[in-house]
Amino acid sequence: MSLGLRGYWTLTWFGLVSNTLAIPFIAFVVGSGPPLQTANITLAISLAWPAAITGIVASAGLFAQRGWGVILSIISLSMTLSGTLPYGIIRLIRVKDVFGISGLTLLIALLNLLALLYWCRRGHRRIRL
Repeated sequence: MSLGLRGYWTLTWFGLVSNTLAIPFIAFVVGSGPPLQTANITLAISLAWPAAITGIVASAGLFAQRGWGVILSIISLSMTLSGTLPYGIIRLIRVKDVFGISGLTLLIALLNLLALLYWCRRGHRRIRL
């Protein structure tokens, strides 16, 4: 693996820590109360927790410098982005808490988009599987 890619280890560690912290945070959002409670439970079980677990496995693959780690990172980030962006927009419209969970969810979506752009770079495609 080419270790000349800037930010590889930083994003690998950040991915491991953030995905590990995401699991209890998702449980907090699910238990946050009545606004959008059905949507919270549905998204947590069907998308958020599987994306976080996939992200943890992807970080393990990236630490081992395997090509499948990059592929799983792209899959996990895509899953997270497909859940956080629509959820953040709908929650912002319905609950109107820009500096609460809605704003945090949209910030997470933006960070996931930037990380997705990083892991899709050409240099990561030259990794041996």
